[in-house]
Amino acid sequence: MKHKSIILIIVIAVAAAAIFLTPGEKSYKTIMAVGTPAPAFELRDSTGKLWKLSELKGKAVFINFWATWCTTCKAEAPQKTTLFNAMQGKPFQMLGVLYKDGPENLPSYYKKYNVMNPTLIDPDNAMAKLYGITGVPETFILDKEGILRERLIGPQEWSSPEKMALIEKWL
Repeated sequence: MKHKSIILIIVIAVAAAAIFLTPGEKSYKTIMAVGTPAPAFELRDSTGKLWKLSELKGKAVFINFWATWCTTCKAEAPQKTTLFNAMQGKPFQMLGVLYKDGPENLPSYYKKYNVMNPTLIDPDNAMAKLYGITGVPETFILDKEGILRERLIGPQEWSSPEKMALIEKWL
């Protein structure tokens, strides 16, 4: 009985130490709330062009986290192309963000799925952590001032009248 108490105390102490002393990413645990400013970013796209959120003021910004290995992202790709084409000439910027994937996979994917919008390369998934994404695809729509207005988890029918209207209201 005496040994069981000592073992129990040791197990509790080890568990407490593991919880409180393990380094974590506590600052990234917050999920972005609709109505709050989007975290700033500066990332290069697959062509090397630098994109800064601060330079997109005055445009509605569509940020879609995706991956070449993601089956639902592949299903969503034609919808995003339709949306991209429909928004040409409007104060709108569509950006993809590659998530847990390598840029070397992009050329063949671009050809197969006719990707037209820029794809940002997010080394170490730092932007994904800042935005608190839960998986892919996940989309954030920012208004012209950089405020998060819509957060959509999972694949969407981007060419539907409802989704087009959802984006148009933030232009």
